[in-house]
Amino acid sequence: MSKGTEQASPGFLVWRLSTKWRVAVDRAVAPLGLTHAQYALVASLYGMQRAGERPSQRRLADHTGLEPLYVSKLARALEASGLLERTRDPRDPRAVQLALTDRGRETTGQAIGVVQGLLDQLLQPLGGLDSDRTREFGRDLAALLDAPLDPFGDDSDTKKEPS
Repeated sequence: MSKGTEQASPGFLVWRLSTKWRVAVDRAVAPLGLTHAQYALVASLYGMQRAGERPSQRRLADHTGLEPLYVSKLARALEASGLLERTRDPRDPRAVQLALTDRGRETTGQAIGVVQGLLDQLLQPLGGLDSDRTREFGRDLAALLDAPLDPFGDDSDTKKEPS
């Protein structure tokens, strides 16, 4: 553990790790013309398309955890750069479906390779991508993501130290 993080709260460590990851991905995908947020969108869309899905913007927002308005903004920018297409859903004229273009699939495939390399670097201290420790870490992260988090929940009147 680096100096200064040994006594840090878990909340601070989660924030620092997420910031470190975002900055690294931003730098790694910039040569491909993407930002970290755009990468999250196109990589998710890539996986969903490979599974035979043509998701709506709302479905993609739910999948990525991004706000629907932000997904719409990102999708417009990616459409303008020729990486994805937005079309009206024939079953629901209010919904917009997303699909990667051929160029979008190619760029996303390259970006996924770059980000997988970064992920491998990040997880080396845990034994690498395929280690038992990494799998356990993934399960712990999934459990934390599944836990309800309401800033105005029942314990809001309890005084706690900031995380």
